[in-house]
Amino acid sequence: MSKYQEIIDWIQEQVGSGKLGPGDKIPSENELCEQFNMSRQTVRHAIGILTTEGILTAERGSGTYVTDERAGTHERNRIAVVTTYVDSYIFPKMIQGIESKLRELGYSMQIFFTNNSPVREREILQDIIDKDEVAGILLEPTRSALPTPNADLFVKISEMKIPVLFINSYYPGLPQYVGGTEPIPHVSMNDEKCACKAVKFLIQNGHTNIGCILKLDDRQGLDRFSGFQKAMINSRLTVREENTVWIDTRDLTDTELIREKIIKRFSECTAVFCYNDQVASMVINMLQDENISVPKDVSIISMDDSDLAQMGKIQIDSIPHPKERLGERAAENLIRLIHHPNFHASYEFEEHINVKGSVRNLAEKKEEK
Repeated sequence: MSKYQEIIDWIQEQVGSGKLGPGDKIPSENELCEQFNMSRQTVRHAIGILTTEGILTAERGSGTYVTDERAGTHERNRIAVVTTYVDSYIFPKMIQGIESKLRELGYSMQIFFTNNSPVREREILQDIIDKDEVAGILLEPTRSALPTPNADLFVKISEMKIPVLFINSYYPGLPQYVGGTEPIPHVSMNDEKCACKAVKFLIQNGHTNIGCILKLDDRQGLDRFSGFQKAMINSRLTVREENTVWIDTRDLTDTELIREKIIKRFSECTAVFCYNDQVASMVINMLQDENISVPKDVSIISMDDSDLAQMGKIQIDSIPHPKERLGERAAENLIRLIHHPNFHASYEFEEHINVKGSVRNLAEKKEEK
């Protein structure tokens, strides 16, 4: 890591945590030189980058301050927040984070939800375009692994110079500005790295015959499969098609249609990596119906660490979704993008496993024998 990046990361952490708020003065160049044991040139380079991105504002003869991005009296101050769902799973806390940060910065929000339907997403986007009242849009893509049929509306929104920031996932190939090459930014988990971490945990616990169940219509499913593959291949294990189950959004509303396939494909597995806690809970229930015990017979690991991972008889080892923190970061980055169009607004969270006991150590199993 470059020396100046250490200073950048520290200032961004101070701003992100609220220790340095809008309008607060940052430590002087001399103080930063002493704190990080770096030259004035290095400190100035770091401050210059943050000033260019709009995070800091330099005032001659006074110092450098955290840019005040609160909404002005005569500015638009409403943000459209478009999510797939709104009232369950990880969504309430994520929306709470968005609302809290927007309110702190003087903005209000208008919530829409699509039910993961591209048709409903189109209706919402068209309504936003027709009314032309919002300062920016936070949007969770619908069925993001598939080509979006709404690309033309994102072009119109770009032409109207309304900033868009994707949350949880993204549509690839959509430019942030008409004629530009930079994609629309996103704030999400780093799904590939987090999935890789989860599968490595299974391997470290002695599992080699590992199955997976993932959603094929959301980009998170593709990225998590990529992480699954990476962990397996790096450990010289085979990714077996017969141990892989792909599902889509509709399958989760009628699980009987996929029950037989799941039981059959995981019959020889000692562990299964699940797309999220909702899917993991479904798989556990199906296995138990077949008198297959978790984790004694099959270990389960998942993503999101939602209430579902903690409320059942079997608590699920899971990598937590940043929920409220993701909402806060997305809102903060969108507002910064409104004020500074060249700001690099993408950010991906990397989280760690919350271990609760749904993964069995096979070495312990051998000792019992």
